[in-house]
Amino acid sequence: MPYEMIATLMFATMMLMLLTGQRVFGAIGFVAVVAALLLWGDRGGYDLGFAAAMKLMKWYPLLTLPMFIFMGYVLSESKIADDLYKMFHVWMGGLRGGLAIGTIGLMVLISAMNGLSVAGMAIGSTIALPELLKRGYDKRMVTGVVQAGSSLGILVPPSVVLVLYAMIARQPVGQLWLAGVVPGLMMAAMFIAYIVIRCRMNPVLGPVLPPEERDIPRAEKLRLLRAGLLPLVIFAVMMVPFVNGWTSLVESSAIGAIAAFAAAVLKGRMNREVFENSVRNTLGITCMFMWIILAALAFGAVFDGLGAVKAIESLFTEKLGLNPWVILILMQLSFILMGTFLDDTAMLVIVAPLYVPLVGALGFDLIWYGILYTITTQIAYMTPPFGYNLFLMRAMAPPEITLRDIYSSITPFVLVMIGALILVMAFPGIATWLPQVIYGN
Repeated sequence: MPYEMIATLMFATMMLMLLTGQRVFGAIGFVAVVAALLLWGDRGGYDLGFAAAMKLMKWYPLLTLPMFIFMGYVLSESKIADDLYKMFHVWMGGLRGGLAIGTIGLMVLISAMNGLSVAGMAIGSTIALPELLKRGYDKRMVTGVVQAGSSLGILVPPSVVLVLYAMIARQPVGQLWLAGVVPGLMMAAMFIAYIVIRCRMNPVLGPVLPPEERDIPRAEKLRLLRAGLLPLVIFAVMMVPFVNGWTSLVESSAIGAIAAFAAAVLKGRMNREVFENSVRNTLGITCMFMWIILAALAFGAVFDGLGAVKAIESLFTEKLGLNPWVILILMQLSFILMGTFLDDTAMLVIVAPLYVPLVGALGFDLIWYGILYTITTQIAYMTPPFGYNLFLMRAMAPPEITLRDIYSSITPFVLVMIGALILVMAFPGIATWLPQVIYGN
């Protein structure tokens, strides 16, 4: 059987297993190991899995994963994240749509604390959404605000998804994180601009808070400001030494975890329940990501052995004669299609063994492409009818918000995100400028 046919059969089998509801790492790892055994026999198949496991265990930056996840869960479980929303509530409530704008700010800071979109979704739907609805905000607009804001978790550092991309694409995690800063803040600013314009055109969508809720003593306002800015202080304590070259990435992640733990202790919010929940959730998510990375490495090794990447490159560039930009756009469209039934991590580990080498062969910067991938997957799993985030929101939203409301709410924000994607594609410096300034290359 031709190698191209074997690669196609592997991909089709994996997709079929995923559609049956199998776990991502189980489907990908199973196909990789069975294919290796059939192609190269017992010794080759076993060696492939062992080599992938050893490669994973030796990847030193992977130690950042449990540190950042633990930091995020400590700040979330200890209710320090609640202080953020109280701060935005008081300081932004006097503006039309001010609480919705504050929710975007909350999501940016939650992203800087956790690096996972699901954390922003959980906090936004449990803290921000009920308050917005209670104060007369339009339910469709605020549902879209929470979904769009939570998607920033996989773009704003310390993004866990970019750690996974760095492992598969063999790119520096630090540069990828820095590359996500400007696009992430730009997208947040575009969300805020949309909210401001929409609420100015139709003030009923985002009413101003009544004076009795805004007129509180200045001392109380300053106290809330200090409490709400604590996560920013923790982020600065963690990232400033790393950016200045005083600490390594792993050391900075440990500083962040210790700082979050110390903050919870000093505020009297660290108890046995908070600690156990934080550790348990950290362990579960870390193990899940490690299994996914292990399966992706094994799957990628089989594809490399088959020469599938070179075959696909030859198909697009030589046989079909497509322009590199056309190929890149087709890749992004395929992500959006897969996003209707897969999450961001699954999409990455399925196609990264094919796409990442092809992107490099076409002459594109892999750091820049990592940001393109991330923005595209943000769009993908918020796109109806089966976007991952849509059903996650349905599970967390109050009963008065229907699935139809959720579908309607996300459309304008998806259009804003497509605009951001086009800007990053047209002006790569948006993503590459900061890494070049910091690393000087």
